[in-house]
Amino acid sequence: MSISLQKGQKVSLSKESAGLSRVIVGLGWDEAQQAQPQQKQGFFSGLFGGSNTSGNMQSVGGDTIDCDASAFMLQNGRLVNKNDIIYYGNLRHATGSVVHMGDNLTGAGEGDDEQIVVDLSQVPPQYDRIVVTVNIYHAMQKNQHFGMIRNAFIRLVDARNNKEICRYNLTDNYAGITAMVFGEIYRHNNEWKFNAIGQGTNDGSISDLARRYTGM
Repeated sequence: MSISLQKGQKVSLSKESAGLSRVIVGLGWDEAQQAQPQQKQGFFSGLFGGSNTSGNMQSVGGDTIDCDASAFMLQNGRLVNKNDIIYYGNLRHATGSVVHMGDNLTGAGEGDDEQIVVDLSQVPPQYDRIVVTVNIYHAMQKNQHFGMIRNAFIRLVDARNNKEICRYNLTDNYAGITAMVFGEIYRHNNEWKFNAIGQGTNDGSISDLARRYTGM
């Protein structure tokens, strides 16, 4: 039976699913209606530099809310290389241990809207945690925030049998919040664990989120 987590709760993945290797991290939220999403721009050129959001604040009520999931692979709690960010523009880590299954532009449909697959057995030992975030693409320009999204969740599934291990449904009021740290998978005492974080931020882009883990 899947474990329902509250904000701040932790669970041992190793104990709950013996022999666990590949984990599917599923993220979901209610779909947004109307309008076509803007074409995306890569952010690596501006990573750790200026924000990739425009200074023009445009009111485009009714535009599609495009949420983007990302995984930050940290070493001793820090992001040391831009290639350790797995997102829609860098779908696969060089080690093959973390793979993003692709971008969903609208959040339409039932079940997971985006998935990130983590092969725990292949994560190099220097990486101690994998932080999973979601940000709203062009949130500031489109005047959008997580208060406009309902039923957001993160769940972890054993890829061997598609059995859900745990789930965290976000229930706080996130009005005005443009990005979210959903949770993290981390090593502790030779076990893999999951922490349900649910921390909202006002970051305007993936590169802004990255600064939280670089110390810059």
